[in-house]
Amino acid sequence: MGFATLDYVILVVYLIAVALFGILRRGRQQSAREYFLGHDNIPWWAVCFSIVAAETSTLTFISIPGLAYLTNLNFLQVTFGYLLGRIVISYLFLPAYYKGELSTAYAFLEGRFGSKTRSLASVVFLFTRVAAEGVRLFAAAIPLKFVLGVDYPTAIILLAVVALLYTFAGGARGVIWVDAVQMVIYLTGAVVAAIVLVNSHPGGWEGITRLAAEAGKFSLFNLGAGGNFWGTAYTLPAGLLGGAFLSMASHGTDQLIVQRLLATKSLTAGRKALIGSGVIVILQMALFMIVGLMLYGYYNGASVSSLGLQRADEVFPRYIIEGLPTGIAGFVIAGLTAVALSTLGGSISSMASSMVLDLYKPRATKQLTPEKEVLYSRLATILWAVLLVLSAFFFMNTTQTVVELALSIASFTYGGLLGTFLLGLLFKRPKEEDALAGFVGGILVMVTVIALHLVAWTWFTLIGVIATLVIGGGLAVLGKRGE
Repeated sequence: MGFATLDYVILVVYLIAVALFGILRRGRQQSAREYFLGHDNIPWWAVCFSIVAAETSTLTFISIPGLAYLTNLNFLQVTFGYLLGRIVISYLFLPAYYKGELSTAYAFLEGRFGSKTRSLASVVFLFTRVAAEGVRLFAAAIPLKFVLGVDYPTAIILLAVVALLYTFAGGARGVIWVDAVQMVIYLTGAVVAAIVLVNSHPGGWEGITRLAAEAGKFSLFNLGAGGNFWGTAYTLPAGLLGGAFLSMASHGTDQLIVQRLLATKSLTAGRKALIGSGVIVILQMALFMIVGLMLYGYYNGASVSSLGLQRADEVFPRYIIEGLPTGIAGFVIAGLTAVALSTLGGSISSMASSMVLDLYKPRATKQLTPEKEVLYSRLATILWAVLLVLSAFFFMNTTQTVVELALSIASFTYGGLLGTFLLGLLFKRPKEEDALAGFVGGILVMVTVIALHLVAWTWFTLIGVIATLVIGGGLAVLGKRGE
């Protein structure tokens, strides 16, 4: 066992092939809209697969097994909420997005409230995304560190450079198609790893999962009765409500996902892509958590430190390198690294699109030519790639599992963002000043909640939404009475 020459060859050849595929699928790029949306005619199933790869990718591949290794299956309750949230988005948000020629999620806010609201939403998205994606970039560097025997900074820079080159050339269309292919590849790799794990134990499935079963790690539902209800992240109410509102924010207001949905042909296609991704995510999360429980049996329930590891996120990468046969290890790492690159590319593209289309283009003093639009889009792509590297460096020393860290960061501002969208969709009375006050107020409430450690991260988005709606809606009512 161990990473052999054949595995390195597979890794290099595979990455080159994936990059070439993405470039060949890029299509025409004669304007910023084409560069960022790919002509709005990508099949729904490709977008569906791309959404799954974009939101989970490396985090799912390495951190979810690590989370299950440390805890149990309670995290799956959050994924049930994810599906509920996507259903709401499909029938509440998407019709509004497909009514006009929207290029970003935040263009809707400008039409409903005004340019200031669009700009604020875009700025909040950029800061939140660069932090969350910095965590993802660090997560992607974990298996590469094991494979190449380099330190984290070197692995981070290497991944960022490759992702930048790929995104610079392929644009959003290339990213989406590569994401679609990679989702199939890395899930196949996970299934293969699970099969090898079972076959490696003399007792088969029962033998390798015995310790996990005895430790209560197959526990799925937690009603939260009798414990710290608000402070426990993975209860059924927190999972369903927290997961639903987090999914509504991430898939209804986050440009990383909305950019992909706007690349589909129609509203119906967008709904299929979004709801379909929710079903796949549940199955995918279940697969990776089961892998984590099997790893618990494989390593005889050893603690992370006793395995000589710094964090639980390193357990599965270590098994891939040391436990999988030659050739299979190369295939699994290649799929993991490639999907990490394509996901990073999508993140860079979404941040660049928001910067150019939401912040720069509306304020340009001169009419931009299509050529200059593409040039500025590519310059923005370089800028955000550099900022992602710096963000990843910042999170290298965290002790929290990277998936929980990324979701916590996202939840920090998602409440204010989702609340502002709901304020515009559900109510006619609020004006721009009400929306801005609600948005800022919702974020300030979350700063207080997080600073005082009042609740678990799964409640963050819901609390932020309520605060935003109460503040924005309340000011609208008071304003109406004062007229």
